[in-house]
Amino acid sequence: MGAGIALGQAALVSGIDALLPDARRVGSFNRPGTLTILSADGQVIQKIGPATREKLTTDSLPALVERAFIAAEDRRFYQHSGIDPVGIGRAMVRNITQRSVEEGASTITQQLARTVFLSQDISLIRKLKEAALAGKLERQLSKRQILTEYLNVVYLGSSAYGVADAAWIYFSKTPSQLTLPEAALIAGLPPAPSVYSPLVNPDLALQRRSIVLQRMQEAGFIDGMQRAEAEATPLALQPAEPKYWISQAPWFSSWVQQELPDVLSREQLEVGGLTVRSTLNLTWQQQAQTTINQYAPGPMEGALVAMEPGTGVVRAMVGGKDFNKSQFNRAAQALRSPGSTFKLFVYLTALKEGMLPERTVVDTPRCFAGYCPRNFGGRYLGRVSLVVALQNSLNTVAVSLLKELGFDKVIETAKSLGITRDLGRFYPMAIGAYEQTLLDMTAAYAAITNRGIFVKPTPFEEILGPDGQLLWSRRVDGDRGRRAVGSDIADAMVWMLQQVVQGGTGGGAALADRPVAGKTGTSEGGRDLWFIGSIPQLTTGVWLGYDDSRETGNTSVVATLAWRSFMAPISKTLPVRQFPPKPQLQNTYNPAPRKARPAGPAADPGDRNAPGAWSPGTPAAPALPERYVPVPEGTPSTAPPSGPGANPAAPAAAPPSAPPAPVAVPPPPLAAPPAP
Repeated sequence: MGAGIALGQAALVSGIDALLPDARRVGSFNRPGTLTILSADGQVIQKIGPATREKLTTDSLPALVERAFIAAEDRRFYQHSGIDPVGIGRAMVRNITQRSVEEGASTITQQLARTVFLSQDISLIRKLKEAALAGKLERQLSKRQILTEYLNVVYLGSSAYGVADAAWIYFSKTPSQLTLPEAALIAGLPPAPSVYSPLVNPDLALQRRSIVLQRMQEAGFIDGMQRAEAEATPLALQPAEPKYWISQAPWFSSWVQQELPDVLSREQLEVGGLTVRSTLNLTWQQQAQTTINQYAPGPMEGALVAMEPGTGVVRAMVGGKDFNKSQFNRAAQALRSPGSTFKLFVYLTALKEGMLPERTVVDTPRCFAGYCPRNFGGRYLGRVSLVVALQNSLNTVAVSLLKELGFDKVIETAKSLGITRDLGRFYPMAIGAYEQTLLDMTAAYAAITNRGIFVKPTPFEEILGPDGQLLWSRRVDGDRGRRAVGSDIADAMVWMLQQVVQGGTGGGAALADRPVAGKTGTSEGGRDLWFIGSIPQLTTGVWLGYDDSRETGNTSVVATLAWRSFMAPISKTLPVRQFPPKPQLQNTYNPAPRKARPAGPAADPGDRNAPGAWSPGTPAAPALPERYVPVPEGTPSTAPPSGPGANPAAPAAAPPSAPPAPVAVPPPPLAAPPAP
């Protein structure tokens, strides 16, 4: 009969246990809405939400902390099996005697079960479940494991989840460094942590500390002298922010949160307990922040993005100088005029259509349907090759190419390289009239460095769920990339961009020990200063300017110097690699036949393509009002292209010594009308 009863009890317990959660899951407990972001090498960048930021282990649990919590919360913890009838009776007697709730009846095991598996509602059903779970916890875990897990999840006020967090937030200490009065104060917080917090109500906190010290003496953990000395000790708080509360890379962290809904479901996000192993290199991130702070003085702002061309992983992202003053991410959210960095799409389209880098064009003052771009300093180089025009960032040549190629082809090229914003069919598009983000422009340049394959930028390597299960992996679920342009075309474009750094406007970005390919950009009046440049392993974009778009009084030379300031120390950690050699392209460009246009009074006097409207002896376009002056890039150079595949062609023709006299035509409108 006894054996039958025992077997029946075992079967009943086993059946109940099967209906309850696995108690061993307490070790992976996370509250909803928690998110941990790690760097690429596993360092904690930030912990977001109601997370336990540091945890105790069974080996690191200090005896003083253990005794304080057992005396305060569950004096018979090591004697009961999850439910303590003796403790319930003692609490009832004490509370009736004192005519107030002086002592609770729930054991530490019950509190752990309630926190991890149940809600905080007060009902008979919940209490029965709590008791059953407490029994299962006692059967599956050791007493020391139960106590340690409880001390890691108990809320202790002021955003402190767990003893280790509380020791830091209230006293700037680790748990092992706590004194008797400090441990007793923390142990007194669980019944009403938001009320008893010493940062909120120091007097109430002292009263709770006295109660805990009394219970520690009653339990035999301390003597009367120790209690008296501890009660006489002042609070001596040394408050600190929760560890990992402040992100080491705040703009990157905000971008991670912005991108998460694109890769996880709403249900996965709501569960919480997510861990993101990100792509960020913390050392590079610190160098990036230092660079922006240095090259954006006063109220000026800046942004920087560094990403790997072949994988799309972002290794550094800075969206401003001080995240505490402004959380606006200028790297991923700010729309700014890209200036001449947009010329990438014009020249790339020219190469796609069969033009060669050596193709010659005429750089001279011209107007296009009433829009009259000007080169920096009013200097024009006459007949030059496309590569020299790009070296010197000649605005008239870029707009002329746009006219010859057609708007649709250039727009198609930009879209293929990740530009998603609408681009109007206006001639100023060629020199950056349509605002873009630094992140998108950097990704486009990275695709060219990646031999024409565009890979979407990502901050994620892996995303793990609450139990450590893999929810998303870049190698499995990430963007595989798509071909935007042919590899030979991309290689030719990279060669041209190398000439910009070796002998053109990007000279300030040159590195002594390795090749650099990139392009400068300066919007009208120097409001936006850009440089986007690459070494074979990394593409980095830099933007500098004011949030209110006032003129900086500078040129993109400053951006090239900022780029070099960031890249010089970074590149020393990377092996020296070369770009692919310049390919031997075939000249397959077939220009569309031009439609004849009538000369004389019917011709547009502002259109210098009209027959007879312009010749080398005709005066140039007039000087424009300041607000119409486009993009200063730097002093033009006539240095011949260098590097593999360069042709030792004669230098480009120098501009005339004296500027031609202006003719009396009205200035063009700021926004040019659509092309006919």
